[in-house]
Amino acid sequence: MPEDILIQISARLREMRKDKNVTLQELAEEAGVTKSLVSQIENGRSIPSLPVLLNLIKALALDFNQFFKDIDLNNLADTTVVKRAAEYHHFEKENALGFLYRRILSTVVNDYHIDIVLLTLQVGAKRPMVTTDAMEYKYVLQGNVDYMIGDQCYSLAAGDSIFFDGMKPHVPQNTGNAAAEMLVVYLFKTPR
Repeated sequence: MPEDILIQISARLREMRKDKNVTLQELAEEAGVTKSLVSQIENGRSIPSLPVLLNLIKALALDFNQFFKDIDLNNLADTTVVKRAAEYHHFEKENALGFLYRRILSTVVNDYHIDIVLLTLQVGAKRPMVTTDAMEYKYVLQGNVDYMIGDQCYSLAAGDSIFFDGMKPHVPQNTGNAAAEMLVVYLFKTPR
């Protein structure tokens, strides 16, 4: 099954930027947006508006047809999705050492883009606090995690979960002596 169109676009943007040896900062400056926004778009933490997406494509000096030629628009309306373990996509996020992501499913349902990810936090995993344009749900499958949201710390163990507005700065920290694993659900309101 093809990945959700938004995930395809974010991956394509990152791929094309790297192919052209353009840094996040250079692309952001050329497109008139912040480096943070470009990073969030490439990592699926933010859905770009159409003008922002077009400015990013233009800043990379790409033909619009070239950018969208491999984006698969088939089967976008399917409501039953089966995804095999071998089809999960591993991905990395910038400045996130020891954060191992596996995308399980990314799809659009009604007015919402849903992104479901397995996140493994290695011992000593580090990254700065981040924000997303999504409501976030985290379920701890194994291990112990301290979740910093703003200036609050929530200690979670296997079986615990947390739901919050991703616009608040946040970061998980593995507090155990073995890898921790979480099921993560991002719920984005799609722009109209």
